[in-house]
Amino acid sequence: MKTPLTLDLEKTLYAYWEDLGAVAVEEVTMPADRGIVDTLVMQPGDPLTWRCFELKVTKSDFHSSAKLSFIGDYNYFVLPLTLYQQVADEIPAGIGVMTYQAFDPAAIKAATVPITVPGQLTISRPPRRQALQVPQTALLERFIASLNREVQKAKQVDKGLSHFSDEQLLAEIKRRSDQYRVYDPESNLYDRVMGGVEGTAVSTLQAEVDALAEELALLRQPS
Repeated sequence: MKTPLTLDLEKTLYAYWEDLGAVAVEEVTMPADRGIVDTLVMQPGDPLTWRCFELKVTKSDFHSSAKLSFIGDYNYFVLPLTLYQQVADEIPAGIGVMTYQAFDPAAIKAATVPITVPGQLTISRPPRRQALQVPQTALLERFIASLNREVQKAKQVDKGLSHFSDEQLLAEIKRRSDQYRVYDPESNLYDRVMGGVEGTAVSTLQAEVDALAEELALLRQPS
């Protein structure tokens, strides 16, 4: 589960490189047990330029045993500025650093132009170019697959509940049954769903009764 700060870093990182004409995607699985790149950026050109980013928001996160997938032409840590100041001496040579600083909420509120990102990124340490650590064809295949995954996720959101089968919806309702509130039915998913179903059924039946009553009234009129 990503923290709000991680999501802020991610959103700002996307915007930074997209403004430069690059394409970014998150969580790209690498071949040959090379781990997962937090964010992979592809810059158009001949040849393509690949940039890998590892996002860390705490010191324990920075020191975790998770594999660092620095397999691109250029590789970076993305860190809050305060964290960078704590771990700067531990960052390997050749690895770049982009530091994050959140915008002041009052400044955002007072801004005269729309601000679409929560903060700003600065290249505090430039990376050194290295040879790609995986074949470019494999990298491109995984990049496209990850983009497709994000498209499918967006389509699911757009379709809403219609995307899910009856079995999936029922399983979710059952999963939430342990949270059932006897004295607060409006808070229960089951009661809200059944209330809507029953309300629709009553409205439909009432419409049918009204139509039959109207037909009966017409039949009883003297010819």
